[in-house]
Amino acid sequence: MSGLEDLYREIILDHYRTPRNRGQLEVPPAHKVEGFNPLCGDEITVYVDTDGEKVTDVRIDGQGCSISQASASMMTNAIKGRTFTEISELTRAFKSMMSIHENEIGGEGEPGTDSTGDAPAAPDGVRLGDLEALRGVVKFPVRIKCATLAWNTLAQAIDEARSDGGASPGSS
Repeated sequence: MSGLEDLYREIILDHYRTPRNRGQLEVPPAHKVEGFNPLCGDEITVYVDTDGEKVTDVRIDGQGCSISQASASMMTNAIKGRTFTEISELTRAFKSMMSIHENEIGGEGEPGTDSTGDAPAAPDGVRLGDLEALRGVVKFPVRIKCATLAWNTLAQAIDEARSDGGASPGSS
């Protein structure tokens, strides 16, 4: 398992050192939402450009720990070009992976595993890709908020876009 953990560590460090989709989008037409994690000091701004029910572009800005910044970078790669429904499914799968389940709290298993000791499958067969590298974060409950900050901020941006009828402000 050490080899897999090393690979995951490298993926996280790569996204932290060379974040994808870093920068800003013009507001409007993009939606801009800011998120903050007071426990770690992470700050994230998510910019989302949409067309109908689809994210056409996404950018992130901010600062924080390697987990929050790597998660944000991986998130942008995973959602660009996807529909709101696909993003919702991906978010649910990611947050499920980040959850601490009762059997883990009771000491019956390792965080991020089910009662058999295996990592739970993503809901509905959703493929997480590089996001799987963040699976080990569950072993450190205080860091879960770091990993989910960008995702929670993205959800707010998607809600904002939906309330505008799926179009970015100022686009017509």
